[in-house]
Amino acid sequence: MNERASESRDIRVYDDLAALSSAAAAEFAEIAARASAARGRFTVALTGGSTPERAYRLLASPPLHDSVPWSHTHIFFGDERCVPPDSPESNFGMANRTILGMLGDVGGIYRMEGELPDHDEAARRYEAEIARVFELSPGGLPVFDLVLLGMGPDGHCASLFPHKPALNVTDRIAVATAPGLKPFVDRVTLTFPVLNNAENVLFMVAGAEKAAALGRVLDGPPDPDGLPSQRIRPTSGRLVWLVDRTAMRG
Repeated sequence: MNERASESRDIRVYDDLAALSSAAAAEFAEIAARASAARGRFTVALTGGSTPERAYRLLASPPLHDSVPWSHTHIFFGDERCVPPDSPESNFGMANRTILGMLGDVGGIYRMEGELPDHDEAARRYEAEIARVFELSPGGLPVFDLVLLGMGPDGHCASLFPHKPALNVTDRIAVATAPGLKPFVDRVTLTFPVLNNAENVLFMVAGAEKAAALGRVLDGPPDPDGLPSQRIRPTSGRLVWLVDRTAMRG
């Protein structure tokens, strides 16, 4: 594994997805233990897609499973497709198969209700749930201990797609948005003010199909509308990129 720092970023390059997944799972467990010891609970927003599946399975199994304070862990989602929770396209469904269904006693699991016909209502319900759990004042933002993110081949993160109105929303915790990539299913997503308010933001990026976009995001000129992942700049938290070698060849 190689590491290099660029401004405030911590970029770590791994030989393959297996090594990346092990590192991501270890980071998750370490942050969880630290947050639980400091504040009595750990709050995390999970990401979907195929890249985090192996990391989730590692966290659901010994020895890492036993190092995470699951009974103090509150699990949220960064985004969701507007499909039923048992759909193969559901981020919750993937997480439930790989980690949530194996955890037992958990502080809380809070899914986005993507199956609701009114997608804005789904977003507003999620905002209300987050406000309740974090005990937010009106207009307040949650501070997640950890936000996990993937990056699409178009440079999007969560469900914040290039040149979409959701990129510029600053007065909401979650919004409904139109898709940018297949499958063309509407989404619900956390907004950039929420993602950038986290204590730790951890990107996981793997695969040659991500290389071109990753190169532009990390080293290209600023293009926050065309490459939404460039907008991830935590206000006071820590940003870590975990990438495999194939993704770094762009």
